[in-house]
Amino acid sequence: MCPNCRAFITTDDRVCPYCEVRQEPKRVDRSPSSGGTMLGGLIPQAHFTTVIIMTINVGLYLAMMIYSGGGLGSIDGRTLIQFGAKLREAIAAGQWWRLVTAGFLHLNLLHIIMNMWVLLDLGAQVEEFFGTSRYIVFYFMATVCGFYASAVIMPGISAGASAGLFGLIGAMIGLGFKDRYGIGGMMRGMYIRWAIYVTIIGIFLGADHAAHIGGGLAGFILAYISGTPNAFGGWKEKAWRVAAGICVAITALAFIEMFFWFTSGPRF
Repeated sequence: MCPNCRAFITTDDRVCPYCEVRQEPKRVDRSPSSGGTMLGGLIPQAHFTTVIIMTINVGLYLAMMIYSGGGLGSIDGRTLIQFGAKLREAIAAGQWWRLVTAGFLHLNLLHIIMNMWVLLDLGAQVEEFFGTSRYIVFYFMATVCGFYASAVIMPGISAGASAGLFGLIGAMIGLGFKDRYGIGGMMRGMYIRWAIYVTIIGIFLGADHAAHIGGGLAGFILAYISGTPNAFGGWKEKAWRVAAGICVAITALAFIEMFFWFTSGPRF
């Protein structure tokens, strides 16, 4: 990607064919051993933001496991509700924070392992293309929009990082549609296949498809409108940093609200 105009170019281009700016040698040219993966690509090296999101998810799963006393198996519905899972009646009663907290909870061990594995790989890619600020906004908005769609369409309890993950997939598809040629077209096809594969797997696992669709659409729209960061900064990049800070603050507030509700003796 050209650091000046953010167009997709090949690693062989030394001058961008779009803006005609000379390209610096790629990092891989200087150091063949400085790749972004470990064990030959089996384990990707996650960025700091992805590690923080994963830590919150795993920490909450361990807390629910201890609270429920159910070992490594499935988390019971009562525990999920008390820790902030999506519940239509509760959201309608004013517990807005469930639209956020539900995205950090998981139903069982297989659920969290699969989601964290996808996040480990996908999160690093999205952050590399879009930068940290957009990544945070995409993930947050996809989670909220996904569980709002789920609350409107699907009854019952729902939770999981997949709404945010579909938002990240949607963001990469949106970028592919915006840049229709070269790498953009190839990337679009690849992530559309990702979405199809994950949807098929979700059918057998009883996934919340309303949350997936809502999150995916939110990520696609935001990425298509925003594009990639400007290498020279500017007011738009400052605005994205402010938006990311607001998303982090709302997430923190949502967990504070959940904690006070939890400690007040919730009844459902």
